[in-house]
Formats: sequence, structure tokens, C-alpha cells
Amino acid sequence: MKLPPADRKKLPFDCIIPDCCNIGMILRTLLAVNVAVLAAVLTNVRGLLAGLIDFVESSMLLELASLMSLVALCGVRRGLLQMQLIPKLSLWAQRALCALVPATVTGLLIHLLSGFDWFSTSFTHLTVSEGVVVSSLFGLVLQHYFELRARAFSPALSEARLQALQARIRPHFLFNSLNAVLSLIRTEPRRAETTLEDLADLFRVLMRDTRNMTTLDEEIRLCKQYLAIEKIRLGARLQVEWDTANISDEVIAKAQIAALMLQPLLENAVRYGIEPSREAALIRVQLSRSLDRIEIVVANPVHGESSALAGNQMALQNIRERLALLYDVEAQLTASSVQGQFEVRLRFPYVKVGGPTSIV
Repeated sequence: MKLPPADRKKLPFDCIIPDCCNIGMILRTLLAVNVAVLAAVLTNVRGLLAGLIDFVESSMLLELASLMSLVALCGVRRGLLQMQLIPKLSLWAQRALCALVPATVTGLLIHLLSGFDWFSTSFTHLTVSEGVVVSSLFGLVLQHYFELRARAFSPALSEARLQALQARIRPHFLFNSLNAVLSLIRTEPRRAETTLEDLADLFRVLMRDTRNMTTLDEEIRLCKQYLAIEKIRLGARLQVEWDTANISDEVIAKAQIAALMLQPLLENAVRYGIEPSREAALIRVQLSRSLDRIEIVVANPVHGESSALAGNQMALQNIRERLALLYDVEAQLTASSVQGQFEVRLRFPYVKVGGPTSIV
């Protein structure tokens, strides 16, 4: 069972235009702009009440300009990514776009609204040029903040921790897998050959850059290859149930997911839920789609102190950091132990392969 080549796309680390479609980024931007404007208003008036009144009056233009600028930048970024123009733009050209887009939006907005009496009365000292300068400065400052934040969330550190974890897991897993293959060579040579192919595919993906993107279908294929290898070693003790009743095959084929996002969860389920058991134990994998979000639940039995809550925090933390890098607040990974079952729940936005990949 060979894993077909994936339509793998690296995260666009050469794209430093913030993903203004992301809810977390929108909230941070609005909060930063409002706090900065409120502070500026309070320093220019006498008294807190007068400052709050001026801020409320200016918030109509402020919120409108901010939201329209975010929508415009969202469209610009998606268009550039889809047309594959980002590699042709220098970093400084992208930074200039982050200043030019809000400046253009704000300038046009002030020009259109200046014909209304209520606007002229409320913003007597605001000119188009002033609005353009202020909005461009906000664009540059926020772009620089999000660029630094993306670098701070760089997966380099988390990948190093994951490699340290895998350095302990892989030799043990490889040793067990090879022993399992040796036991099959004489009795079931065809199955031994298939297992070696699965093992080669699995290690090829494990050695790959974890920033690569793949499809949910191919991640599931990889997981099934891994489970097939473990099945030889664990035999009837390893039972797996895949529940895809609430998600269509089309969504599974098109949904984009970071490589090695699901497989480590199953590896931990085997390690902590199946290996300690003397009897058959079930790993349940449930996939579902709700509107624009995909949810994956992996549940396995808990055996006393061997719970994954105690021994699995490094792998879970690595996945959380990768989710934060990819989706900000739009993705979550939660783990809980309920009624003898350890359950990991992974939620992330439904993005089709070939669409823009978020990075914050």
C-alpha cells in the first residue's frame, strides 16, 4: 500500500502580509487600533469624560476604516497567493502593500464621507492626507508586529522538541517493526514486503519538514499504514474504528491539513492505550465537519498512571504550537480523560487544497 505523492505545499514563510481573514488577527488589530486612538485622544483633551466622548464620535470612522482595510488586505493576500505572485514580490514590496492598502481605503473613505454634514461637523480638523498618513503608519506598525509574532511562533523550537521525542520513539518503533517483518518473511513474504513499503513511506514522511501541507485523505492513509505496522506487533489487541459518517469523502479528499498532525495522536493512543492492555482495546477515530470547521476526535482506553495526560504533553504541546502558527485562535487541541477514555479533540478550519494557507 504505497502512499501516493501529495500535493504538498509549504507554508508561505516568504509571505509577510498578515492574514487579515483570521479572526484572531482581526481582533488583535481592532484592539490595538482602538487602544492607540483612545490614548491619543485622551492626551489631547482635558478630562476623561471629554476624551471618551471624542473617542466615541471618532469610532464610527475608525471602525469602518479598520474593517474595510482588513477586508481589502485579506483579498489582496489571497489573490497574490492564488496567483502565486508572492515569490515575485520582495519583502519590502509586501510591507509597502500593508501601508498602501489601508492608506488608500482610508483616503477614499474620508473623501466619500466628507460630503455629509455630520462628518464635516464631527471631523473638522481631519483631512484626507492626515488620514492617509495615520492609516499607513498603523499598517506598517501592525505588519511589523505580526511579522515578529510569526517569527516568534516559528516551529524551529517546537520541531527540535519533537525531534528529541521522536529520537526516543523511532528506534524503539523501528526495532519492533523490523522484528515483526522478520517473523513474516518465511510464512507471509507478501505481507512482509507490504509492511516494509509502509515502513519506508512512514519514515519518509517522518523525516520531512513538518511545515508541509497535505490532504486529510493522505494523512489518514499514512495513519492506516502506521496502524497496519503496529497491528503485526500487537495483533488482536489493537482494534481501530474509523467513524466518517459526519464528513463526506469529497471533504476528506480536499481538506488541507499539516503533515503529521493526526499520526502522532494515533501513535500516542497506541502507546498509552493499547500497549499496556492485555486484552483487545479499541482506538476510536471520529471525523466530522460543521460548516467551515473540521473536528477529529481520537479516543483510547486509559490504564492507570499510563494515561497520555501524564506522558504525552510534549507531542500535544508541539501540535498546539503548530496550530497556533497556522490558524491562531481558529484552531484548538484539547485533551481530557473521561469515563476510562483518554480523548483528544482537534478542531481546525476547513481549507481546500490549493487555497491560501494561514500564517500569523
